[in-house]
Amino acid sequence: MRLVHRQNGDQSTLASNVETADSFLSKARGLMFRGSVPDDYALVFRFDDADHHSLHMVFVPFDIDALWLIGDEVKQKKRLSAWTGIGFGMADTIIELPAGAAEDVEPGDLVQLSE
Repeated sequence: MRLVHRQNGDQSTLASNVETADSFLSKARGLMFRGSVPDDYALVFRFDDADHHSLHMVFVPFDIDALWLIGDEVKQKKRLSAWTGIGFGMADTIIELPAGAAEDVEPGDLVQLSE
């Protein structure tokens, strides 16, 4: 599975090492207690409906890029700093990527999981 970014007719791969957080425990844990993640990594949180969802960086010792999506459309992007970062947004999917991985992603772009 890979994470694909579509913008103005162009397509690029954001991550080819994609993990999903599907259970309550995996969503609660997120990236906590990991020393790092590979450059081509993404953690995807899927929710039943679009709602306000937050992220925190407690026990995450590295910066990340976070994307809040509704459907495949990016609604918000934010760089969260190690240990202290907090982000909020309306989404049915949240994606966590290594810092810098979503540099070219902007609200309104499409991001999709692809087999």
